Amino acid sequence: MEVVGSAALVGSSNLSFPGLTENVELNVQIAGHPVTVLQEWYEEHWAKAEDVSAEILKTIERHTREYLPFDVYSKALQEFFRGHEITAGEWEEILTHPMKDYVAHLAESEDLANALRGVGAPKNDITSTIDTLFRQSSAYRKSSAFQEMVSFMANFRDYAPYNNMLVRLQNPSCSFYASENDWKRRFDRHVKEDAHPMLILAPMHPVMLVYELDQTEGPALPKELEQFAHFEGEWNTRWIQQTVRNAAIHDRVRVDFKHLSATNAGFATLARGTEKWKMRIAVHDGLDEPSRYGVMVHELAHIYLGHLGSDKDHWWPSRSELDAKAVEIEAEAVAFIVTTRLGLKGESAAYLSCHLTMDGLLPPSVSVDLVAKAASRIEGMARTALRKRVPSREMQ
Repeated sequence: MEVVGSAALVGSSNLSFPGLTENVELNVQIAGHPVTVLQEWYEEHWAKAEDVSAEILKTIERHTREYLPFDVYSKALQEFFRGHEITAGEWEEILTHPMKDYVAHLAESEDLANALRGVGAPKNDITSTIDTLFRQSSAYRKSSAFQEMVSFMANFRDYAPYNNMLVRLQNPSCSFYASENDWKRRFDRHVKEDAHPMLILAPMHPVMLVYELDQTEGPALPKELEQFAHFEGEWNTRWIQQTVRNAAIHDRVRVDFKHLSATNAGFATLARGTEKWKMRIAVHDGLDEPSRYGVMVHELAHIYLGHLGSDKDHWWPSRSELDAKAVEIEAEAVAFIVTTRLGLKGESAAYLSCHLTMDGLLPPSVSVDLVAKAASRIEGMARTALRKRVPSREMQ
């Protein structure tokens, strides 16, 4: 038998990346006649080895395949309650009042039954629409318009969070602000004579005067900052009227059209200090009706997707723990679906391009199922008059 070489290395090392770069392994080098003995030993055992069978692969795959979080959770519950079925009295002691309400609403809705039957998944056309939006957004990131917008935004100083809060208290609709000197030096813009300053704290000084974008004049802004909320197409004024009415009557969401900053098309917030309203939406009154509608759909999506939290009647979910990227992607995806189905075209691709991950993938926390449900709900609000609903009842 021909010997492969004059030396051999015996040990437990492996050729994986950690084995080559991280692990400390013990190996023994042998040379001369022992190499021949080693090779004979190896060939003998290799001849006795058995091929990997389908049964072996099945056993290995069971321990290596990925499980869905729900599968792990359900298996954990099964093991936890094995041999003991909780009585009705024990359930009463364990469940808090909000949990009881949630379980009751879940039982009343068809979501649980549909899930158990394996139906109710997002429709293919909804998923396809979202995929189209993401392809357009990814392509837009490579455009010169996107680079122009990013360059403009990058010139703003990174003010401290506390100063951002002070500005927001003085002007809730402010998106961009800077000192008079920064506006002139960085953007070649000048503060208007009748401009109203805002106060922030400054190092080595008591306060500093800053001005929002609307209080300045100068070169034209990047096109995408001026038209990010623009929608156009064949328009039916009844859509916005019906949606505003349904939001107020059916969901106790108040929609106001009012003056906002030039770079703030609208926002949604809790309706504080009143029992009449659950949520409040403000939309820039300087926009035309199709654009107002598109912005309103985006803000309604924030509410119905649970981005602002739920309400005591659980008319929408509570998902306020999502990060900013997932929140904006979901809301704009809803706006894109609804407006597209109504024949409107907006700037959703440009808007979402700032929120995509670097690889252009959908963040794992984004729920396509909830996006589809919210889009269907809001589209229906534009077409059909809804009745006032009874509190403490889940949306059907």
